[in-house]
Amino acid sequence: MNDSILNRMRVQIKKIYYTYARYKTAATFAMLYHEKEISVIELSKFVRISDHLLKIDDHHYFITFSHTPHNEAFKASQNLILCLDNFFQNRTSCIAIDTFGTNNSQAIVHNRLMQILKVTRKTPYSRIEDENILDSYL
Repeated sequence: MNDSILNRMRVQIKKIYYTYARYKTAATFAMLYHEKEISVIELSKFVRISDHLLKIDDHHYFITFSHTPHNEAFKASQNLILCLDNFFQNRTSCIAIDTFGTNNSQAIVHNRLMQILKVTRKTPYSRIEDENILDSYL
C-alpha cells in the first residue's frame, strides 16, 4: 500500500475518532475483498451515501460505515455482499469487520482487518466476519 493510501486511511480513521469523541457516534471499519475489479463509482451504488470507500488495491476496499454500530454494519455488509454477488455473478466477495476502538492506530485497524479477511477467505461458509473468527484460528 502506498503512502498516499496510508495517509488517506489514517485521516479517515482520525475523523471518525474525532466524531466519536465529540458526538459519541460510533462507526464501523470494514475491509472488502473481491476477485474482479470494480470502480469506486460502481461500488458506491451499493452502499449508503454517508459511508466512505477507499480503494486499497485491485481487490480490496477499506469501508467506513459512518454512524453505524457493529450490528448494523453487519447487516449493511450482508446487503453489500448480495449486491456484489449479483454484480459479479459469483460468490467470492467477503468482508472483514473490526470492533470499534478509538485507541487503535491506522496500522492496527488495517492489520486486524487483513487478518480477519485472510481467515474469512479460508472459511467456505462464512463471508462476513469480525475478530471473533480469529479466536478459532489461534
